[in-house]
Amino acid sequence: MKEAELDPGRGHYFSRFRESFTQPVNWKLGATIFSGKIIGLVLVLWVMHLFGGMVGVPAMAADTYTPAETNMINALNTVWTLVAAALVFGMQAGFVMLEAGFARKRETVNVLIECVLDTAICGISFWAIGYAFMFSEGNGFIGQKWFFLQGAPETYGSTGVALLAHWVFQFAFADTASTITSGAMIGRTSFRGDIIYSIFVTAFIYPIIGHWAWGPDGFLVMMGSEGKFLPQLGNPFRDFAGSTVVHTIGGVVSLAGAIVLGPRIGRVFLKDDKQRGGLPAAHNLPVAVTGAFLLWFGWYGFNPGSTLSAMDAVGIGRVAANTTLAACGGALSAMALAYFIGPFSGKFDVGFTVNGLLGGLVAITAPCYWVSPAGSVAIGLIAGGIVFGGIYMLEYLRIDDPVGAVPVHGLNGIFGTWAIGLFACGKYGAATPLGPDNSAPVTGLFYGGGWNVFIAQVVGNGIVTVTTLVVALVIMWAIQQLPYPFKLRVEPEGETGVGGLDVFEHGAEAYPN
Repeated sequence: MKEAELDPGRGHYFSRFRESFTQPVNWKLGATIFSGKIIGLVLVLWVMHLFGGMVGVPAMAADTYTPAETNMINALNTVWTLVAAALVFGMQAGFVMLEAGFARKRETVNVLIECVLDTAICGISFWAIGYAFMFSEGNGFIGQKWFFLQGAPETYGSTGVALLAHWVFQFAFADTASTITSGAMIGRTSFRGDIIYSIFVTAFIYPIIGHWAWGPDGFLVMMGSEGKFLPQLGNPFRDFAGSTVVHTIGGVVSLAGAIVLGPRIGRVFLKDDKQRGGLPAAHNLPVAVTGAFLLWFGWYGFNPGSTLSAMDAVGIGRVAANTTLAACGGALSAMALAYFIGPFSGKFDVGFTVNGLLGGLVAITAPCYWVSPAGSVAIGLIAGGIVFGGIYMLEYLRIDDPVGAVPVHGLNGIFGTWAIGLFACGKYGAATPLGPDNSAPVTGLFYGGGWNVFIAQVVGNGIVTVTTLVVALVIMWAIQQLPYPFKLRVEPEGETGVGGLDVFEHGAEAYPN
């Protein structure tokens, strides 16, 4: 039997292919496409040969490159930074979906517009004063130049990355911290109060405290140096991609807001009623889980992009792998603990599993450059346990955190920062514009490095955590004292009325039909 009779569609396809194959014009088109691919492959191989020697070259060898080669390296690093910035900014879609999915239906519109608001406020405030406070030179506590980006150089520091590209990357980080803040405050925050605290977070709290750990002359950056803060430690405070600067700050501000606001009306805690207590059911789990995967995807810009160097190919690959493994470990341990322990044991809980993977991502953010894959798995497993215990701790303390922002970002931000002093494997030093510089590797306690790195991490993170909590509590309390409608908490009818916060504040429902 003929092929066409067995499968008319497939026979028709092959007959058309044979007919086309005999046409000269198609031969020419095929030859052109094939030639183009060969030329492209040759160009790629030539570029790899030209720049292959740069990978792994210490920064001290910069004088071996011509100006043209240096410009090419800076261009590649700038493009890499912008690609990473796009990935990090894309995390906002993940935050919107995660928070909206875990919230109640009547809070959905409020979550959506709040996330848009945070981004808009952050962009303007970080352009006007935030970036200047955080990344310009000044003193150990605050930057004092580049307001409205005026007078800023074309490139940032010694990185060779275009300063405006660095601004975009860091704006995405600041936006993340601001969005984290809203997580534990969902469902009872007035929109005007949200505007006020968002300005304080993005313009003052995040950039000023962030300067201490990431600024060019921040006192935690300089810690351990002769004549600086705690010289006897011999180690600076380290936070590669933001477990402290982004996640601890965001999580702790979120905690302060939840404490000042109090729980949502009608919220029942497990301590009071083990049968009916616990978080209200998420109104859209498919949206929440999709949001978590979008956040995971964006983390491949968050962590690897923090190298600011496309030339550190080995470091980028290691950071990406460590990020993946920690997320997996966090999901597995949180799911297992929820299954075997607690009032809802015997069930594979989606909420715990999702927050476990996010907790693993947060925890690996600070140590991702300095740990091994095995260390990343261990960090992720511990992070999942912290999420599980943290959620029940908040229940015991009667703190209403609708999405788990405090244990995921706050507690795991703290643990991830400490993990450098425990799990840094003693092989890796720093990412530079020309590749890795491993001449001074970081070694944690579990790898024979002693206590000094761990102590430096605890001290640095402790200073940031306590300062952020005190300042955030004062600001949130002060906003709560403002007259209506500017006070922090919405009026009771905004929570209990028909349509809830969405209709009361925004005159719209997420699902009007």
